[in-house]
Amino acid sequence: MNWDRLQGNWKEFRGKAKQKWGKLTDDDLDVVKGKREELEGIVQQRYGLAREKAKEEVQAFARDCGC
Repeated sequence: MNWDRLQGNWKEFRGKAKQKWGKLTDDDLDVVKGKREELEGIVQQRYGLAREKAKEEVQAFARDCGC
């Protein structure tokens, strides 16, 4: 997975992140700025997921985005 691509084009991918995780706010996505660990943490917090599950969700998101 090429996370650098996702991070470099975060403005493009943040809309897709918002569609996937509707509980994330614009402020959450501003904090993330394409950083994988930040996204994992916020997804974990907002959805009450275990750390590993949140990591899997973010990996799947990146894969779905073609990264």
